[in-house]
Amino acid sequence: MSYTPHTSEDRLRMLSAIGASEVADLLAVIPGAERSEPLRLPQPLTELELQRHLRSLAEQNRHTLQLSSFLGGGAYSHFIPAAIPALSLRGEFATSYTPYQPEVSQGTLQAMYEFQSMVCALTGLEAANASVYDGATALAEATVMARNITGRDIIVVPRSLHAHYLSVLHSYRVPLRIVGDSIFPHFLFDLASGPSALDASVAAVVVPSPNTFGRLEDWCRFAELAHAVGALLIAVFYPIALGLLESPGACGADIAVAEGQPLGIPVSFGGPSLGIMATRQRYLRHLPGRIAGVAVDRDGKEGFVLTLRAREQDIRRDRASSNICTNQSLLALQAAMYLSLLGPQGLHEVAEICLRRAHYLAQRITSLPGFTLMEGPFFNEFVVRCPIAAEELAQRLLPYGILAGIPLGRWFPELADCLLICVTELNTRQDLDDYVSCLERLGL
Repeated sequence: MSYTPHTSEDRLRMLSAIGASEVADLLAVIPGAERSEPLRLPQPLTELELQRHLRSLAEQNRHTLQLSSFLGGGAYSHFIPAAIPALSLRGEFATSYTPYQPEVSQGTLQAMYEFQSMVCALTGLEAANASVYDGATALAEATVMARNITGRDIIVVPRSLHAHYLSVLHSYRVPLRIVGDSIFPHFLFDLASGPSALDASVAAVVVPSPNTFGRLEDWCRFAELAHAVGALLIAVFYPIALGLLESPGACGADIAVAEGQPLGIPVSFGGPSLGIMATRQRYLRHLPGRIAGVAVDRDGKEGFVLTLRAREQDIRRDRASSNICTNQSLLALQAAMYLSLLGPQGLHEVAEICLRRAHYLAQRITSLPGFTLMEGPFFNEFVVRCPIAAEELAQRLLPYGILAGIPLGRWFPELADCLLICVTELNTRQDLDDYVSCLERLGL
């Protein structure tokens, strides 16, 4: 490769250092039959031909700007003000990386500090980090925090926790106690039916609200139950919903985590995303990830720095409480811009629109024969039981230009006839009426 900076002598020294004689030795784990056949690559294209080819591939995809989307389930389409991409993609933001040297990184550090401050205001908690990889990682790291704080091992989670979050918890090898055997029609995390779920071995109780089924849970009640046995409450929240709902901190949560994608970040084929974490002041030293703080120099001028970094493996590996050594600063910047552009009133209005339109659509759909609404409070996502398999219903609505929702059977086989429907401010009243009209046209 002509562009590699390494000479032949450099490569030989590297191979020698790891006990290999040639590059082929590094590929020995791949079966010989797979290595012997040459790559079947097409003939090279000119730049013009390549652009045409890529454009033809892209046009085969149908996206949420072309269709009326009612998809949710952890990734949400919300309106993104034009100022956010225009500002966040400026070179000084998009090309910056690790702010190790505060004397040349004041802008990045201040942006991180402002983001942390907004997260604290949103969650009602005193401390936040400068973000982690995504919401699922934030939850996994929160469970590590809880185990370090309490000296206990078990984390109690409901079946109504999103499957992707559960998968990441398993990858962290977190000892879990999963509660909730029957999930329809209740969809509620009910510790009262299983009091043995909480005992002196429990480090924390994880309560998502809204949960996978869109149901709102009572964080205050779970905080009391958890604290009664010396456990912590980890609240998993939907940032937009906090424009209307009481904050996790006000409800007694010890740690709050969320997927920050709804805050000015496009869905983008599922990533990248943003993990939000906040906690009580007394647990600050257990909080993973980067934390930007304010310092004062010898002239008395305020400046921004990274602080409390001894928690991380990049400084003192033997004392590290986490392997999270980076943050999603560009996406955190976008979230901070979103929150600052909307302000408290704007966030409240967006949340109210989502709530009202979701309830309107739920009422319209369940007025049709054969459709049943899951009972209980919800924000902007709800579950309906359909007269046919939810996957089939979604496929039959697609020719009408409607992404009907998420069939729950992919995660819960017993809910194969249940559809998770999400409504945001991007779904107009006409979109909602068209959805119902198409259902009527199907004649189910």
